[in-house]
Amino acid sequence: MKIALPSRQNLIDDHFGHCEYFTIFTVNSDNKKIISQETLASPAGCGCKSNIAQTLSEMGVKIMLAGNMGEGAVTVLNNSGIEVLRGCSGDVKEVVLKWLDGSLMDSGDSCHAHEHGCHN
Repeated sequence: MKIALPSRQNLIDDHFGHCEYFTIFTVNSDNKKIISQETLASPAGCGCKSNIAQTLSEMGVKIMLAGNMGEGAVTVLNNSGIEVLRGCSGDVKEVVLKWLDGSLMDSGDSCHAHEHGCHN
C-alpha cells in the first residue's frame, strides 16, 4: 500500500495545496513495515485545482496523511480513491509509523483560511 504526505523539509507541510513535495511511502500492511520511500514534486499552483489527486491515485496511493486541508481537496482526493487523515504534524516517517501502529485519527479539521484566492 502507498501513503502520501504533503511535505516540506521532511516534515508534514500544514498546507496541502502549497507543499514543497509529496513524500510517498510504500508499506507492507501485513507486517506494518515501510518498504520504500520516494518523493514527488508538488504541482505549481493550488493543489485542489491541479491533477495531483489523479497522479497520486495512478501511483497507487490509498492514504493521504496531512496537516490542514480544505473540504474541496478532501473531496477531490476521496473521489480519486484516496482516504484522507488530517491533523498530522512532524517528521513524515514518524507520522507513517504512528499510522501503521494505529495511533492516528482524522482530526476533521478543515482549512477555511484560503486567502491565496484559488477558491474564489
